[in-house]
Amino acid sequence: MSEISPAAKAVMDAVVKVYPAFPDEVAAAALRAAITAVGAEEMFHPTSKRTEGVKWCVQRIYAIADELEVKYPIN
Repeated sequence: MSEISPAAKAVMDAVVKVYPAFPDEVAAAALRAAITAVGAEEMFHPTSKRTEGVKWCVQRIYAIADELEVKYPIN
């Protein structure tokens, strides 16, 4: 089994600490749901100075979710 990035490991460690019975393969879906729930993608505004920072954060979270989906696929 391949190793995961420190960011993905931190997510999994936090999930296990809070809810040990949480299925590994659901962590990526939880990250995607969190982004949707806070409406982060809708926060992008052309005149906002924070837009690039928000985009960067959303892209990183999606990248972690992608990595977790590869590591822990839903069967």
